[in-house]
Amino acid sequence: MNTSTLDLLKARYACKAMNGQKVEEEIIERILEAIRLAPTSSGLQPFEVFVITNQEVKEEIKKIAWNQQPIAACSHLLVFAAWDDYTPERINYMFDLTNDIRGFKNEGWEAYRQQLLSLYGGQNAEANFQHAARQTYIPLMSAMTQAIEEGVDSTPMEGFDPVALDKILGLREKGLRSTLLLPIGYRDVEKDWLVNLVKVRKPMDHLVTRVD
Repeated sequence: MNTSTLDLLKARYACKAMNGQKVEEEIIERILEAIRLAPTSSGLQPFEVFVITNQEVKEEIKKIAWNQQPIAACSHLLVFAAWDDYTPERINYMFDLTNDIRGFKNEGWEAYRQQLLSLYGGQNAEANFQHAARQTYIPLMSAMTQAIEEGVDSTPMEGFDPVALDKILGLREKGLRSTLLLPIGYRDVEKDWLVNLVKVRKPMDHLVTRVD
């Protein structure tokens, strides 16, 4: 019987200790493809992902991320970095790419382009960054789900100094700001205090309200 998505989500947990074992590049590529295919607002994909395997860089990042063990002990550290602003160049690139791939221009699509250019152009850069930053949580979930399907562990992290991380990776110069970390690797069963604990979530009637 095939494993369902719900089975994968039940099995997934935030790994608290990794063992340093390397994840095959083929698996990493599929995780990155899951990120690439994730939905985002208006399909703009306002972020980039940095894949870090350099151990010295991982150790440096660990120091500005509460010394969380998986950062240095993971196989691959993914850093999600959102656009610092929605610029006309960035918006136009995605609309032009869509036209090139689909092979035609659509009047409604072009009108939507102008709508977005006006919308984001009328907001300040910080408001635009905050919107872009929220978009990174969608591909994060795609990555975590693909990882557990591959039999690989991951740990979503917000606990780091983004200003320091931006400096380490030179993100501000690229027009980017860090939002999330995702170590990818394999659990260290002996050191991971969470590995054998039951997953705890609110009961459905405390979470969902139906309006019929």
